Amino acid sequence: MSAQFLPTACPHDCPSTCALEVERLAPDRIGKVRGAAENSYTAGVICAKVSRYAERTHSPDRLKTPLLRIGPKGGGQWAPIGWDEALDRIADAFLAAERTHGAEAVWPYFYAGTMGLVQRGAIQRLRHAKGYSRQTSTVCDTPANMGWLAGYGDIRGADPREMAESDLIVNWGGNPVATQVNVMTHVSRARKGRGAKLVTIDPYRTGTAEVSDLHLMLRPGTDGALACAVMHVLFRDGHADRAYLARLAADTAALEAHLATRTPEWAASITGLTVAEIEAFAKLYGSTRRAYLRVGYGLSRAHNGAAQAHAVSCLPVVTGAWQHRGGGALYCSSGIYKIDKTLSEGLDRLDRSVRSFDQSRIGAVLTGDPRDLTSGPPVTAMLIQNTNPAAICPDSTRVRRGFLRDDLFVAVHEQFMTDTAKLADLVIPATTFLEHDDLYRGGGQMHILIGRKVIEPQHEARENHWVISEIARRVGAEHPGFGMTALEVIDAMLKASDLGDAATLTEQRWIDAQPDFETSHFLNGFAHPDGKFRFAPDWAALGPYGGMPAMPDHMAPGRDADAEHPFRLVTAPARQFLNTSFAETVTSQRREGRPTALIHPEDMAGQGLADGDAVRLGNGQGSVVVHAKPFAGVPRGVVIVEGIWPNGAFVEGIGINSLTSPEPVPPAGGAAFHDTAVWLRAA
Repeated sequence: MSAQFLPTACPHDCPSTCALEVERLAPDRIGKVRGAAENSYTAGVICAKVSRYAERTHSPDRLKTPLLRIGPKGGGQWAPIGWDEALDRIADAFLAAERTHGAEAVWPYFYAGTMGLVQRGAIQRLRHAKGYSRQTSTVCDTPANMGWLAGYGDIRGADPREMAESDLIVNWGGNPVATQVNVMTHVSRARKGRGAKLVTIDPYRTGTAEVSDLHLMLRPGTDGALACAVMHVLFRDGHADRAYLARLAADTAALEAHLATRTPEWAASITGLTVAEIEAFAKLYGSTRRAYLRVGYGLSRAHNGAAQAHAVSCLPVVTGAWQHRGGGALYCSSGIYKIDKTLSEGLDRLDRSVRSFDQSRIGAVLTGDPRDLTSGPPVTAMLIQNTNPAAICPDSTRVRRGFLRDDLFVAVHEQFMTDTAKLADLVIPATTFLEHDDLYRGGGQMHILIGRKVIEPQHEARENHWVISEIARRVGAEHPGFGMTALEVIDAMLKASDLGDAATLTEQRWIDAQPDFETSHFLNGFAHPDGKFRFAPDWAALGPYGGMPAMPDHMAPGRDADAEHPFRLVTAPARQFLNTSFAETVTSQRREGRPTALIHPEDMAGQGLADGDAVRLGNGQGSVVVHAKPFAGVPRGVVIVEGIWPNGAFVEGIGINSLTSPEPVPPAGGAAFHDTAVWLRAA
C-alpha cells in the first residue's frame, strides 16, 4: 500500500498536546511524524522526541508477550505466557487480596504515560467499581494547581496564542525549548512581529534561558521572594493599576502594607540576584502593558512550591495586565474543558469514604507507614499503568524496598521493561498511542483532539481499556463502560458533554475550546464568590497541610542547604527525555550521553574535581554517583542533574530520586523534586 499521513494527537505529559500527522507505511508500520500545520497552536512544529517516534514504536526492545516472573523479585528471569493466563493471574491476585484484607488491599496505580482520557481513565473505572484504594495524583502539578487556584479560583488563563501579540513574555519556571516547544513558536512570532522581549527566570541557564533577552538566575526555592520584591517596586513606582485592583482584587491594602519591607535589597539577599537586576526587571514588567506571564512547573516542585506559584501569579493582577490582549498569564488550561468523564472513569461508582493514597508516597505506602495506611490493611495487590514509580517517585530506594515485599503481587502493563516492570511479578505488553483510539485535551493550549488508531498493535500489545475491561469481567466489576469499545466510550463522552460525536470530531480533528477574551482574562471577575482575586488565600480550604504564608512571601524551602548539606540539587527535565517515556529511545540516550552533574567551575575546583570525574551526591536518604561537568550557568552551591534516567544508567544502579523527599508539599501534597540538599565529594 502507498504511504499516507493520518491525523492523531500526541499523548505525552507535555502541555502542548500537539496535533500530529503520522505517515503509515503499512498496516503495522509508521514512518515520519510531523505537526499539523492547520492547528493554530501546534502550527506544524513538534519536538524532536516525537518526530522520531517510529524509532520508539518499532524498537526491538518493545515488550512482545505477557511475561511471568520465574525467579526472585527483581532477578530478571521471565517466562512467556498467554494473555488469558496473565489476566487470570491478575484477577486471582486481586480476589485473594480482597478476600483476605478487603477491597482496599488492592491499589490500582497510574499516571500520565498517556494523557488520553479513555485509556488513562479506564483504571479509575475499575477502582471505583470495586472500591479499591483510591489514588491522590500528586507527582506533577498539585502544588502548582494549589498556588494558582489560591488566587484565581479556576485553572485557566490567557489564550497562549496571544503571546504572538505580546511585547514582553516572561517565562517563569519553565524550559519550553526542551519541554513545550510550541511556546517558542508564538514567542518567535512576537519577537519578529513586535520586537517583543523574552525573559526567563530559572535557577540555571537552560536552553530557553540561552535564547532569552534576559535571564534572572535566582537560587532554587526563592521565586516567592523575587515576586514580592517586584510587586514592591510596582506599588512604589506607580505601576500598580489601582482602579483595576479596587474592582477585581481583595486584600490590596494589606498586600501593599505587607510588601513595604519586601524590598529589592531584601530579595537580593535571598535570591542571589543583584538589586539592579530586580529593579530592572520590575521596571520592564511594570511599564509593559502587553506583558504575558507563562508560568511553568519548575518553581512549584519544592516544599514552598504552592506559595511560590501563588506569589508569582499575583503579578499581572497588580499591574492589570489582564486587561490587554497579549497580557495576563497562563499556567494551565485544564479548567476550560467541560468534558464529562463519568463513563470513562466510572465516577458514578466513586465512594469518597474509601481511603486514598498519595501516589508520591508510594514507598511509604508499600513499606507500611502507618501515616499512610490510616489503620487500614496493607496493599497486597497492584496493577500499574502509564507510569514508572520505581524511577520517577521520591525516595526511590524505599519504593524499591516496597516492591520487593514477598506478600505483594504487582502486575505492570507497559511498552518497555522499565525499572518498575523489572520489579513486577507479571508484565503485560501495552500499545502506544498509535495503536488505539483515544480522546485528548491540551494543558498548555486549548484544543480537544481525537486520536484514532493509526496502525495495528505491535506484537501482542493490548490497550489499557481492553485490559481493564477483561480484568473487570474476571473480578465481577460491573459498569457500562466495561462492555464498550474505546471509540464507543469516546462517542458517549462527547455526546454527554455537548461536544458532538466521535464521527464528527474524527472529521474535524479538533475542537477549539478557548473561552472568549473576557472569560479567559477574568474581566468579568475571578472564580471566587465575590469575583475578586485573593492576595490572602484561604489555604485551609485547599488542603490539610499547614504552614502557608498569609500573604505572598518567601516561604523557606523544605530542605535548605546547611553545613552538612551545602549544595542544593535540582533534578530538571532533560531535553531528549521529558520524562521516562523517552528514556528507552536509543537516539535520546545517545544525545543525552549519561547522567551528569552540572556544577559551577569554582565549586568543582573547591572539591578538587575535573571535567568527567565521578562525583558522589548524598543526604540522609542515600547517595548517587554521577559524572561531573563544569557549568558556569548555575549559581554557586547549586547542582543540576537533568533527566529521569533509568536507575541502571547510574554508576551504581541507584537513580537520582533516591535523594528526593516524599514529604508532602502544603497545602494539598505533591513532590518536592527540586527541593533537595546534598553533600558532594569525589567518588
